Amino acid sequence: MWIGERMRKTRRWFLAWLGLCLVGMPALAAPPHKAPPRAAPPAAPKELDAIVAVVNDDVITRSELEAQVQTIIAQLRGRGTPLPERPVLEKQVLERMIGNRLQMQRAKQLGIEVDDARLMQAITSIAERNNLSVDQLRGVLTSEGISFNQFREDTRLQLITGQLQAQEVMNRIGVTEQEIDLYLKNEPPPKPEKRVGVHLFHILIAVPEGASPDELQRAKKKASEVVAKLRGGADFAQMAVSVSDGRQALEGGDLGWLAMAQVPSVAVEPSERLERGEFSDPIRSPSGFHIIKMVDYKGGEPPRPVLAQTQARHILIKTNELVADDDARKRLEQLRIRLVGGDNFANLARAHSEDTASAVRGGELGWVSTGDTVPQFERVMGTLQPGEISEPFKTPFGWHIVQVQDRRKEDGTDQMRRKKAEAAIKERKSSEAIELWLRRLRAEAYIEVRLASDEKQ
Repeated sequence: MWIGERMRKTRRWFLAWLGLCLVGMPALAAPPHKAPPRAAPPAAPKELDAIVAVVNDDVITRSELEAQVQTIIAQLRGRGTPLPERPVLEKQVLERMIGNRLQMQRAKQLGIEVDDARLMQAITSIAERNNLSVDQLRGVLTSEGISFNQFREDTRLQLITGQLQAQEVMNRIGVTEQEIDLYLKNEPPPKPEKRVGVHLFHILIAVPEGASPDELQRAKKKASEVVAKLRGGADFAQMAVSVSDGRQALEGGDLGWLAMAQVPSVAVEPSERLERGEFSDPIRSPSGFHIIKMVDYKGGEPPRPVLAQTQARHILIKTNELVADDDARKRLEQLRIRLVGGDNFANLARAHSEDTASAVRGGELGWVSTGDTVPQFERVMGTLQPGEISEPFKTPFGWHIVQVQDRRKEDGTDQMRRKKAEAAIKERKSSEAIELWLRRLRAEAYIEVRLASDEKQ
């Protein structure tokens, strides 16, 4: 039985997970984009289940909105965050649902999906990280009034949108060696007396892309009014739920714990100087005006890392309209038979591999560290002994065979610093890039909001 402290810890974990599962959908302040008239929107699924929003050729119903509102209310109460007025909360939740629906539509266009096997693997991983079985996790959810089916679909949504954002935004963000060198020059290794992690809250008053001077002035004034209310004793989390356009608005603006290297560029300076409980004046960025609150911070010297590295080479066959999965797999099976029979790997890679970057090197990938390749590739590579050639396997890039040549463990201090610097630079760039991408996604869509509060305006 889970009682006492165990139940309280489990409850805190669940609420934290729920926040993570729903992070990523900003509540955009700009009015819905009105595209040229289309065919009449779909009728409501049920006569008594009213439509509260039309999103392209899809609809969001009142019952769907109500289910999400109740989930958010339970989350906010669990955090001890005062609830905003019902119309304000409904509008924020609906904005998030519209963002989710747009991303799912885009993912469907690109063929991005998560099958039940991968979904169950993710749920099992969530349970194991919290020392629970899947059945125990189901019990925790039930005790919190959340259905396991809803949990499954929220997890599926998180996986799909994560993959979508990686494909549409993250993978297109480049980081040069010069940027890494400059970052490391200005960001020396952390010392014990320096902060290495911060817990931040955040409020964003957004401005539309290409905002006019009047729009900028109104947003700045609104941000100043929010700061004045906070100084007057207003609850930061409640203000975030009510007015923030940030992706974590419905979590009370809680960004959670961040390593200093992960702190968005707009929050770096306040993260270094604010004391616990303090918050910043409005900070301008391309996406609007930000208010940062310091909840807590910590310091300490990170441990010296040891990197496990694998030297490998591979051959890639991509699939497309003309090359099916089965055709790619059969081609690689034939190539593997030739390799096992003694053919030269480098020559076959140059002649057949469609990874142009490695093909010219005979398929050589060099020394690969943990996390450098996609999970499917890393998983297969990890099962091979030096000299062994894999069976054909599939990743998001296509079909591969890989040969492990050698393994080693290295003092990864310098390489880890550069990898962390690259990730930090990419993270800082991605925050703005994802915001702008979501705005463009919305601007290109047909959206009609039918909340009673909006109809009266």
